[in-house]
Amino acid sequence: MNCVIIEDEPLALNLLESYVRRVEGLNLIRSYTNAVEAFTFLQSKSVDLLFLDIELPQITGLELLKSLKNRPAVIMTTAYRDYAVDAYDLDVVDYLLKPITFERFLRSISKVYQGNPSVSAETPANPLTHDFDRAYIFLREDREMVKVYLRDILYIESLRDYVRVKTLDRQIITYQKISYLEHKLPENKFIRIHRSFLVSIEKVTGFTPLSVLIGDKSLPLGRNYKNQALRAFHSDNVML
Repeated sequence: MNCVIIEDEPLALNLLESYVRRVEGLNLIRSYTNAVEAFTFLQSKSVDLLFLDIELPQITGLELLKSLKNRPAVIMTTAYRDYAVDAYDLDVVDYLLKPITFERFLRSISKVYQGNPSVSAETPANPLTHDFDRAYIFLREDREMVKVYLRDILYIESLRDYVRVKTLDRQIITYQKISYLEHKLPENKFIRIHRSFLVSIEKVTGFTPLSVLIGDKSLPLGRNYKNQALRAFHSDNVML
């Protein structure tokens, strides 16, 4: 995700730059101390995520945001609560109050991946569908953003507002809806078999009218999902 920071306070700028560099998948391409200098660059270059201060020299961050035709995902960074309503009216992803902790920063990044289609887990170059062997997503576990390759996922289990992502060598529990991951993951690689389970089609080792096997793990096959799941399991079948 290509990032730009616009921040006129040196300490705050240095802190944000250090946070961006700590998160794999974020690529800081420019930093600016005023919005006017950044305007031309933002109009002509492809930017996925903008960290934008509000109180800036010459024009404010909100004025800059209103002037942009093609807006990236935006996280506002400010010491003032007063602008929150105006900021959210411009569809910003998050509104960070200074001083910004790394934990709070990571929560904002998680919102970008989860809620903004222009910089979702499918970027860059839509790897979730174009290059499955290299495709990955970031999932937030506690205070850490964990990189998970799609090829390693066995199944995903819904835990109400959380999901358990079971991979070849570990499990990750993250705050997310299974329906969101079902929508984002490539449909030719993953299939919903139950209201609580989403599985990797390639990892299925067998099935019955009531269950799906992944290794020695038996998962329930829901009645409402059975026909679609069985078609997916048979789609690449070659009878010899």
